[in-house]
Amino acid sequence: MKKANSQAKEGAERTRRAIVKLLKHAGPMDANQLASELGVTAMAVRQHLYDLQEQELVTFTEEARAMGRPAKLWRLTTEANRLFPDGYADLTVSLIESMKEAFGEEGLDKLLEIRNSKLIKEYQSKALVTLPLKEKLEAFAESRTAEGYMAEIIENPDGSFYFVEKHCPICEAAKACTDICKKELEMFQDVLGDGTQVSRGEHILKGDNRCVYWIKSEDSPE
Repeated sequence: MKKANSQAKEGAERTRRAIVKLLKHAGPMDANQLASELGVTAMAVRQHLYDLQEQELVTFTEEARAMGRPAKLWRLTTEANRLFPDGYADLTVSLIESMKEAFGEEGLDKLLEIRNSKLIKEYQSKALVTLPLKEKLEAFAESRTAEGYMAEIIENPDGSFYFVEKHCPICEAAKACTDICKKELEMFQDVLGDGTQVSRGEHILKGDNRCVYWIKSEDSPE
């Protein structure tokens, strides 16, 4: 009996982890969508969602449907970020505060410049400037994913791309030093080159579920 109960608990925990991971990757979903992806019943998914809600890991908004009652669209809360790589958030924030005290804002800015220069060289060694834009973005996304950003690219019909990052492992550090995010945008531009337009739409630091960069080659047809 104890073994059966233990196995049931482990199975439930695996399902809850799968729900969290799916919401992280796909964004808001209703119980039926989650059930279809996971191969379990919607009733079982709802029970897991309510358990996750009690842990303050998920929340929902209601979306009107053409027929029937509004659907609950479930999404992760900011509290759920602790379940994913955080880049040693507490230590990083502490170091940022210490650097501000030791070197001032100007000194901290210089250190960030050095950090970005090293990152740019590392990314450019993989996302070679000679590669077509799509291949360059794929190599760049692979590097960012290895660092915990859960990056992917989406090709648009007009030849532009969305570079999507579903997690920010340096989010707490960026809250403590907003220049980090500003320099991230500049770093994207430097990695992809002068012939590429880069702008950021959705932004995790502003409360969105992901960071989305719109990227287009200046040589692409309008």
